[in-house]
Amino acid sequence: MYRWSVRALLITFLVVAFPFQSPAPLIYRPGEGWTYEPAGGEGKWQQPRAKDQLEVAQAAFDKNAYGLALKAARRVVNIWPLSDYAPQAQYLVGRCLEATGHQEKAFTEYQKVIEKHPKITNYQEILQRQYGIANQYLAGKWFKLWGYIPFFPSMERTAGMYSRIVKNGPYSEVAPQAQLKIGTAREKQANYSLAVKAYETAADRYHDRPQIASEALYRANR
Repeated sequence: MYRWSVRALLITFLVVAFPFQSPAPLIYRPGEGWTYEPAGGEGKWQQPRAKDQLEVAQAAFDKNAYGLALKAARRVVNIWPLSDYAPQAQYLVGRCLEATGHQEKAFTEYQKVIEKHPKITNYQEILQRQYGIANQYLAGKWFKLWGYIPFFPSMERTAGMYSRIVKNGPYSEVAPQAQLKIGTAREKQANYSLAVKAYETAADRYHDRPQIASEALYRANR
């Protein structure tokens, strides 16, 4: 009993004499969610102006520090959604997710750029990135359950991606091929009526592009 009392007093003395701070690696901020903050680095990446915050995000992205770039870009979007820097920040969110293997989430973030900022200067590049992501799923890449757990390939969701690309830019450089690949996805799904409809749409909409139109008609009638 005496020894336990001595130990308790010793522990109390050490705690009082040598106070410490919890590193608190997970920090929650309203509108931003949970972020990881290394001990001693809490808040150092945050800037008081949208321009400066975007510069932090861009500099981190250029150094392949995608975790820092992602949270810095998200902060611009969340805190200054109407600023001139929000479109580029939203784009960087997509780039970070794509670079770290979260293609489906990246596609969604790119979609937000297109819907919220349709005058962004690199609109066509964003469509190209969405098209590249959709192609991965057409090739059999698995979608993820809750965004994290590989679950299954889905031609239904893949066709939906291509449909959004076509809707985003019906006469863009990638739209004709995206429309054809809606048909390809439907064929893989064994939904041949929808496949034929997709090919007929491609032939009709892009009749002024002989190669696309002839390919679409061939696929629709084979």
